Amino acid sequence: MSLRFAAIVVAAGRGERFGRPKQLVEVAGRPLVAWSIALFGSLPELADLVIATEGEYFEAMHRLAETYAARLTTAVVAGGATRQASVRNALAAVPERCDAVLVHDGARPLVRADDVRAGMAAVRPGAGALLATPVVDTIKVVPRPGRTVARTLERSELWAAQTPQFATLADLRRAHETALREGIEATDDAMLLERAGVEVSVVPSSGENLKVTLRGDRDLVEALLRERALTVEK
Repeated sequence: MSLRFAAIVVAAGRGERFGRPKQLVEVAGRPLVAWSIALFGSLPELADLVIATEGEYFEAMHRLAETYAARLTTAVVAGGATRQASVRNALAAVPERCDAVLVHDGARPLVRADDVRAGMAAVRPGAGALLATPVVDTIKVVPRPGRTVARTLERSELWAAQTPQFATLADLRRAHETALREGIEATDDAMLLERAGVEVSVVPSSGENLKVTLRGDRDLVEALLRERALTVEK
């Protein structure tokens, strides 16, 4: 099935753990979110882009889309109080001509085109996907508010979720509408898809797809982006 995809880039929030809003923080010569916008602009499989951000950044996001993804039809919408609300707002702006959607955190500038394509290929009605990596640490369950370990999870079954996350537009809209109606808050879209009965598959991420959360993450991501650029030049 050939699906027409739209990309949603979530670039809202105040960056509390980072210390300030990070959407437009300079990283390796570009604003942080511009790296994701540029990647999606380079993929001929994509035709539409929706960016969810703070109202004060609307003009800046339009400029970035014009600079790095001029080929795409772009809409900029207001972010919500939570990530989930931001995605819901963005879904409402996806054109009806689109069959499917991918949702990406604008703070993950290292995502690779081949991984995006692999995720898109896994989508069909009733089936979605997300980028993820196998967990390498041993994970302990520690109930709040104490520090006592209740149990240890089986590491071989654990994957760390990343973005993009992929689904048909109808499935993801239905998942968000159900969550809103039932008062469910989730940390990613895959969880909402799972709850809505959509089969969600993991697509192994082939490289560093780090998220800039703390100030030190910015320096690490910048070093990786510059190293990647040098590799391409060689």
